[in-house]
Amino acid sequence: MLRPTHNQPGYRAFIVHRVSGVLLAVFLPAHFWVLALVLRGEAALDGFLHWAEHPLLKAVETVLVMLLAAHLAGGVRVLLIELTPWRAGYDTLIAVTGGVTLALGLLFALGAL
Repeated sequence: MLRPTHNQPGYRAFIVHRVSGVLLAVFLPAHFWVLALVLRGEAALDGFLHWAEHPLLKAVETVLVMLLAAHLAGGVRVLLIELTPWRAGYDTLIAVTGGVTLALGLLFALGAL
């Protein structure tokens, strides 16, 4: 059973921000590993880049872009809460940032970004 506060848009935005942050932190070692392939030579990096053309990895890459957009939107939300007086329009802002996050993911998936 959810508490009444757990059904609020702000709480859901908080959860999305935290989960996206954790998932991005999990991704970070893989990112550093790929960057380290540059030090091993052109062949190692080319091998990875060829492997990265797999459609499943393209889908994961799209999810990664959406996680980055969601985490950025959550960070902006936190800054607004910290630096401005509370306004009733924050629920609308949360909905708009969620829509922008999905739009960015879709644009990336379609190859427009």
